[in-house]
Order: sequence, then C-alpha cells, then structure tokens
Amino acid sequence: MIIWINGAFGAGKTQTAISLRYRLPNAFIYDPEKAGFYIRGNIPNSMQKPDFQQHKLWRSIVYEHLAYMAAKTEDVIIVPMTITEPSYYEEIIGQLRKEGHQVYHLVLIASEETLRVRLAKRGNKQNSWAAQQIQRCVQSLSNPIFENKLTTDIMSIIEVVEAIGRQKGLQLQNDQRSWWKKRWPRVTSRWR
Repeated sequence: MIIWINGAFGAGKTQTAISLRYRLPNAFIYDPEKAGFYIRGNIPNSMQKPDFQQHKLWRSIVYEHLAYMAAKTEDVIIVPMTITEPSYYEEIIGQLRKEGHQVYHLVLIASEETLRVRLAKRGNKQNSWAAQQIQRCVQSLSNPIFENKLTTDIMSIIEVVEAIGRQKGLQLQNDQRSWWKKRWPRVTSRWR
C-alpha cells in the first residue's frame, strides 16, 4: 500500500510521515523531492524549470519508482509530497491506481495563517519560496480530485497519525522512540 500525504508547505506532511512510519511495522518513507533535486543538479541551466515537478522526467521517475516498490514489497510506502496540479496527480497516483496498486491519498489542510506560523517556526521567512506557495497550494488543493482532506489547524502530529490510522483501518503500534528522538525530526525540519 502507498500512503500519499499531500498538503501545502507547512501542513505537517514530513512530520506526519515520520511519526506514521514509526507506528507501522514494515513502513518506508519515499521522498520524491530527491528525484527532483537529482534532476535539477544534473541538467544544464537552459533546461531548468521553476518547479522540478514540471519536468515530465520527475513525474515518470516517481511513478516508475513507486510502481516498482509497490509490486516488489508488502511494506507500506509513505510519500510526503505536495502535488497540486491535477494532471500530475493523474500521471502518478491515477496511473498507479489504474494498474491495481492500492494508493491512499490524503490532504492535510490548514488555514493560511496556521501555515505561515508553522513555516516561521521552522525558519522560513514570510518571503521564502515555501511561504510564497501557500495561496497557490490552498487554492489548488481545494479541487475535488485531491480527496480525503483532514483539517489539522488544532491537531497534533500524533492526532493526525491516529486519524489516518482510523480512516484506513491501520493497526498502529506504539512509537517506541525516546522523547528526544520523537522531537528531533521537528527540530531538524526547521533548518530545511
């Protein structure tokens, strides 16, 4: 099964993915951003695009990689990634579903104010790229194609993970990490 956690920047995708990974046996986090960074770092400036998702190659890599893993493992594959373009959603998630792969897509929703506060807490200034994407993301993610919306403004990461578990009927285990290890990903995400 693939669990795709979507949402605007600052919605809590990465923290939710990390916490969910530690509550599910045999879970793995797949980060499509790494494919984007690879493409960005390995093409000439004349081919660069403002967003690596605009490269058909990125969408192809992500789709092929997820299809390969889903066919070869019983592990739960968790994908924390903002995707706001309906055609890109169809190219990746829609195609995976057409091929019979089980994909649970979820959008973490928060108000623009909450998103700005969360981004500021992790060190993003009001004019940062992530902050500049908030309105676009919020508007785009209101499209009905982006199903399973969960409003997270007043929810903790633990509450978000437990809501996902309830929605999908997942058998969540206790997170056995120490308090510090549970907190560490939140600290390091501030420096990204």
